[in-house]
Amino acid sequence: MIRALDNMFEKVERWSISSAIILMALVLIGNVISRLVFNVTWTFAEEVGQMLIIIITFIGLSHVARRGRHIRMSAIMELLPYKVQKVMMACITILTSVLLFFLTYVSGSYTVTMFDLDRVTPALRIPLYIMIAVMTFGFFMAGIQYLRTFIRNLKYEGIHEGTESIEGENE
Repeated sequence: MIRALDNMFEKVERWSISSAIILMALVLIGNVISRLVFNVTWTFAEEVGQMLIIIITFIGLSHVARRGRHIRMSAIMELLPYKVQKVMMACITILTSVLLFFLTYVSGSYTVTMFDLDRVTPALRIPLYIMIAVMTFGFFMAGIQYLRTFIRNLKYEGIHEGTESIEGENE
């Protein structure tokens, strides 16, 4: 049941990220062509680009946490003994998870504030709380991935960088 739900979320992440990248390319390239050929700028292009960047960034946060493809400083870790590395990775993943759940709370509160204020984007009149809710969702899903990585580091052999990767496999 949990694995099926996780697989569904992974598919949603991949679909969201790839669709957002393709749509952003189409809108921004289309706007450049429209401006150069017809001397007409699409007023909505900048807003759409900003929304798609938010989707790519915050949904991508969960995806890279799952894959263990995030930026990390491993020079010091590689010099330490295995058991110390294991403990450090467990500490890093649980602290990161707690931080991401805190950011979920903060961005969720901000989402509610934007909903109450009825703020909208200038050109498309899209409610701003929708964009902020994407951030909240991304923080929450990344927090879950780091929590899962923490659990994997406690339960299994090896140093797990993500829920689907072990140190040394990505190189």
